[in-house]
Amino acid sequence: MTQPEQFLDRLQDLIGKARAAGADAADAVLISGASLSVARRLGKPEHLERSEEADVGLRVFIGRKQAIVSSSDLSDAGLAELPARAVAMARSVPEDPYCGLAEPGLLAGDVPDLDMCDAAEPDAEALFALTAEAEEAAMAVSGVTNSEGAQAGWSLVSVALAATNGMARAYKRSGFSLSAAVVAGEGTGMERDYDYSSAVHLADLRSATDIGRSAGERTVRRLNPRRAASAEVSVVFDPRVSASLLGHLAGAINGATVARGTSFLKDKMGEKIFADGITIVDDPLRKRGLRSKPFDAEGVATRRRDVVEGGRLTTWILDLRSSRQLGAQTTGHATRGPSSPPSPTPTNFYLAPGSQSPAALMADIKTGLYVTELIGMGVNGVTGDYSRGAAGFWIEDGELAYPVSEITIAGNLKDMFARMSAADDLEFRFGTDAPTVRIDAMALAGR
Repeated sequence: MTQPEQFLDRLQDLIGKARAAGADAADAVLISGASLSVARRLGKPEHLERSEEADVGLRVFIGRKQAIVSSSDLSDAGLAELPARAVAMARSVPEDPYCGLAEPGLLAGDVPDLDMCDAAEPDAEALFALTAEAEEAAMAVSGVTNSEGAQAGWSLVSVALAATNGMARAYKRSGFSLSAAVVAGEGTGMERDYDYSSAVHLADLRSATDIGRSAGERTVRRLNPRRAASAEVSVVFDPRVSASLLGHLAGAINGATVARGTSFLKDKMGEKIFADGITIVDDPLRKRGLRSKPFDAEGVATRRRDVVEGGRLTTWILDLRSSRQLGAQTTGHATRGPSSPPSPTPTNFYLAPGSQSPAALMADIKTGLYVTELIGMGVNGVTGDYSRGAAGFWIEDGELAYPVSEITIAGNLKDMFARMSAADDLEFRFGTDAPTVRIDAMALAGR
């Protein structure tokens, strides 16, 4: 694949032509990528796909008006049409008082080495070998009766950004993934579960045998579930689902949401919304992080931030537009595609680990629920009301007793955040990550 730095001259030429066509300012982004994915089920290949793509997006400004055009035709003739088209569009759209490029002082300087690219590109044979190892390990678990298959993938993405404010930088990032899903039981008593791993470097991917065995064991443990009785209980969230709670937080502190007044945390800046021991971090500069990036989609330098420190909310997640709406400074969280304007999105977002093991965290729970799966999207971002289907295990005297399903847990995220406590088992696996989490006094609806 072409090195992303090689695209910068073409982007500089593009924004120069936009200025010549009448734009007051402009930026251009080029995103190119290659990917390979395979799937195997019951010992036979089921899927093989390789793709390559490249798209360029040009954004122009005339006063407080902006327009965006994009193209997958990177030939000189294809790019030559974009500046005039973008400028014509910008002249006809309404004004946006909050649009515009970053001030030069906010721009990223030298791009730090975040070790985001594995030079090795696997072939299909190597990926199929991983799926075979994972599926065979899963099927070897006693009680597993069928397979939904194993999947493996590789990707390489290059990003180049140039703008008339002086920005001209590029980076690339690789990714690897492997998953397995199997079925246990027979007839109406069947249960399904999976396991999954993703990493920037192949060496950081969990072993295929471990993923497969874990998928099988998780599935068998779910056999013969019961329905718990309705009650108010302590709920413990497995790390695979606890990260979803951070996803709800990220949505509530997104600058665009706050500026619209549609967040249940819109008036909570600087206030305590979690317990004393809770710290939540966004770190775009973590080496080998799944969402690491040296600068955001507006060229702004990125840095680590404690979004919640000692339980207190310290910042919104902002791009330039939302920061101007809120009278603040961008936090360097802009993302964009070639055909869309920037919007704020967290990077490597995680709940810092606590001091207790998961066993210690739930040791005093007489009866409660340990959640391994959440179903549905019953979360109201305006009010914070939370209601989701769940499955997992019933807790008795601090121990997992038996599987449960067909239940619903409910509460309000403001109350849930205030009662949250974290275990010490944080692992960086998904981009948004959390350790085992406990929340007391949640409503459970069952039989």
